[in-house]
Formats: sequence, structure tokens, C-alpha cells
Amino acid sequence: MRPLGRGTDHVAYLTDGDLVVRCVEGGDPAGVVREARLLAAVAEISPLAVPKPVRVDPREGCMAYERLPGVPLLEVAPAARAAHAPSVAGAVGGLLRRLNAVALARASELVDVDDFSPGEWLRHAIRYYDRIAEALPSVHRPPVEAFLEATPPRPPGTLALAHNDLGIEHVLVDPDTLQVTGVIDWADAALADPARDLALLYRDLGPAALEACAPREDDALLGRVRFHARCGLLEDLAYGLDEDLRPYVDKSLRALAWLFPA
Repeated sequence: MRPLGRGTDHVAYLTDGDLVVRCVEGGDPAGVVREARLLAAVAEISPLAVPKPVRVDPREGCMAYERLPGVPLLEVAPAARAAHAPSVAGAVGGLLRRLNAVALARASELVDVDDFSPGEWLRHAIRYYDRIAEALPSVHRPPVEAFLEATPPRPPGTLALAHNDLGIEHVLVDPDTLQVTGVIDWADAALADPARDLALLYRDLGPAALEACAPREDDALLGRVRFHARCGLLEDLAYGLDEDLRPYVDKSLRALAWLFPA
């Protein structure tokens, strides 16, 4: 096996047989059983490919599945990402609508509730900013500080089934056409604010992506999308700096232009 990637709570390897082996680090090993059950349910409704487990080991916290085609969108050149942002967001938006439409009773059988409030997200964002302020261009610091001092939005009235970690590192695309080929890493899926998934697409792909996948008539939702996108930028920049992951740092600094314009 060779290393394929690492997240905040897992590590993945690729075998010679083109199987991905993904193992929990620092979490509940038995959680892979629930994730496998979720993936089976999502596969039934998703217009996009998701991993299909072929082996689950709850003692070791590992899951094996056939590698999906494509490369993470994070690995695509920024100019190409920007050019294809509407089509990518449109395709992923179709998946999100299917997820959000799952009945709450059914969703609660598959995932836990993530009711982290906007106020709690903001407090975390403040702590991230304390760690990354020196890495931000000075022209963007006043808008960031104004955001951190503002009142957070009200919590959503209803939660929905969500991927809950839908950054572009988890969206796979064909490297030649940039058509979406799948969505990976469902470990954080939860009953959560549906704004969260839209926010991370907006954070990573810009206003054109938000225009392509978010309902324009829901002002409260759009307000939470913008809020979570800004919190998510600070979180991802801190993660990229802490782990010395240049792609995360670069995409976060690039997103300052639309999330914290000078």
C-alpha cells in the first residue's frame, strides 16, 4: 500500500489492486460501520458516484472500497477550477438537493445530529484568526476583524441530511473535462444546517458556484452560507498552515477576494 491522503481524523492508502483503504485516526473505530451503512443509502439516491465499501473492519476502524475515477478538484489548477465552477457546483448541488430531501426520520437512522450553533462557529473562527492573522495580507485583516465582531446569524429552523465537509478536496473530477465523477469522505455526514455544504462550495469555488447551486429566494439560508464560508476559510487556512499543506493555504488566500474583499 502507498499513502493516498490524510485528513484531520483519518488516513487513506491505495493498494496495488486499486482499492482505497481508509482508517480512522483518533476517533471511534466502530464509526466505519455507520459510515458504510450511510454510503449504501446515499448510493441509492445520489446522481454522483460515492464510495462503495467492499470490506469494513470496525476493530481497526478501517474501510476498503474501489477507487473512484477522477482526481480531487483541489489538485486542479485554480484558473481551470474557476472556469468550471458553475458546472461543478451545479452537479454537486443536484446531490445536495437529494440529500436534503431525505426524510428526517430516515436520516436520523443513518447519522448523528450536528447542531453546532452559529455562535459556536464564530467563537472557533476567532480562535483560528488569532493563529493566522500574521499570514493574512494586511488589506484583508480589517474586513475579517469586522466579521468576527459582528452578530452571527440565527440558527436554521430545520436540519437536513448533509455531507457536512464538502470542500473541493472531497469532490472528484475528470482531469481532462473537469466533469464531476464522485464525492468522497462521508465521515462527517450529519443532520446539519444545509447551508454548510453550500458554504464550502462557495468558499472554494467563488460566487459563480453559489449562483449555480443555491436557492436565490431564501435570504436566511444565503446569509448562513456566507457566514459559514467565512468561518470555513479561517479554519482551512489554519489547517493548511499547521500541517504545511500549501494547496489549502493557497485556496484560502485566493478566497479572501470574495469573502473578505478589501
